[in-house]
Amino acid sequence: MSPSVPPTPGPQDPSRKSKAKPNGKKPAAEERKAYLEPEHTKARITDFQFKELVVLPREIDLNEWLASNTTTFFHHINLQYSTISEFCTGEACQTMAVCNTQYYWYDERGKKVKCTAPQYVDFVMSSVQKLVTDEDVFPTKYGREFPSSFESLVRKICRHLFHVLAHIYWAHFKETLALELHGHLNTLYVHFILFAREFNLLDPKETAIMDDLTEVLCSGAGGVHSGGSGDGASSGGPGAQNHVKER
Repeated sequence: MSPSVPPTPGPQDPSRKSKAKPNGKKPAAEERKAYLEPEHTKARITDFQFKELVVLPREIDLNEWLASNTTTFFHHINLQYSTISEFCTGEACQTMAVCNTQYYWYDERGKKVKCTAPQYVDFVMSSVQKLVTDEDVFPTKYGREFPSSFESLVRKICRHLFHVLAHIYWAHFKETLALELHGHLNTLYVHFILFAREFNLLDPKETAIMDDLTEVLCSGAGGVHSGGSGDGASSGGPGAQNHVKER
């Protein structure tokens, strides 16, 4: 995704330094973005052109296509997270942090909940599991209609799943690398981002925090433009107030 993300705030920002401590310590900035190193970005489990795979097939209902793919992404991202979940603890990841952005969970009443990364991911996976297994939201029986709010619900799910993927890269890429699962992670990320872009399921401002990674991974996977806004609040620049509200 086009514009590169400015450097991570340095130690002069104590509040942010204390919030995001992947694996119990604050790695050097260059270590934090090990996922951008060419030797790692080249890793894939397939060379398939995902741009072709995400296009809506003829005679397939749009909502059916969105439902099928969203459910699949949920299961794959949940599985990918499970591979490093033992390293994502309340002590190591005291907040749901990506770069200098901290995500909060918003409950059903709209109340902001400050939580650790594993708690946030648990909220995400539990809420998505509840939705994709609800026949009134993700109908599987012939003749059942999708709700009028279906597309907005899919967007909400994709936003939350993106947060989980971004956190894995930001805080747990070293473990992913050690497990030799970075090829799986990269492939999943490319497929997910291209699908979301194909159907406008993610706001460019939301994904701008990972623009540098998306630009590298997706540039040869069917073409993707970052759509970055250049807005300091979403580019991850020092001093930006990137507290993302969940709707």
